[in-house]
Amino acid sequence: MFDYSARPELLKDRVILVTGAGRGIGAAAAKTYAAHGATVLLLGKTEANLTQVYDEIEAAGHPQPAVIPFNLETALPHQYDELAAMIETEFGHLDGLLHNASIIGPRTPIEQLSGENFMRVMHVNVNAMFMLTSTLLPLLKLSQDASVVFTSSSVGRKGRAYWGAYGVSKFATEGLMQTLADEVDNVAPVRSNSINPGATRTSMRAQAYPGENPLNNPTPEEIMPVYLYLMGPDSTGINGQAFNAQ
Repeated sequence: MFDYSARPELLKDRVILVTGAGRGIGAAAAKTYAAHGATVLLLGKTEANLTQVYDEIEAAGHPQPAVIPFNLETALPHQYDELAAMIETEFGHLDGLLHNASIIGPRTPIEQLSGENFMRVMHVNVNAMFMLTSTLLPLLKLSQDASVVFTSSSVGRKGRAYWGAYGVSKFATEGLMQTLADEVDNVAPVRSNSINPGATRTSMRAQAYPGENPLNNPTPEEIMPVYLYLMGPDSTGINGQAFNAQ
């Protein structure tokens, strides 16, 4: 496990947007960031899930989060602009962006993967992530110390059979992370890195490995040290790096 111990006020006064914040790793990250002082913007497509995370953060007495229902599969370009305008009006800037939302799609040989399924995975995992990054970059540049964290995978660092669209989308994720890192290096107070969470006890993992005993994998909460490290000031200057949570 990534070895890092975060001080309680690590993210005090920071505004951090988390995609896919309704469950799994996204929900754990949102609650962890809030527990360390951040105002967390909970973005996801299922409002009921986001509201539950909101309620848990509120009940714990952490800074009041914001719920942003937003469907990355269907959102149009003008909706990204409206999202950025809303964040600027309400919060003035953005200190962190965790790209956590993604879909797995069918795990099948490329020969049997439909174009429709391939394009759907690429749209959610790559196109929407690009749109969010490019639209929110001006707000991140207004921060004194901003961090963009991309969620990768071992199959996005070395290709593996039957991971098709998902694997290709994670290679693209690494490419976007590196491209952004090179563009902001010594130019803007923004850093760009990726995390491979590894096998974690989530519904997506269960979908990919139905025969596996989930209890053998760590919970999302247990892999949070690297998520805290990259989102806080202790990683200032770390840019363009690919991290493993485990």
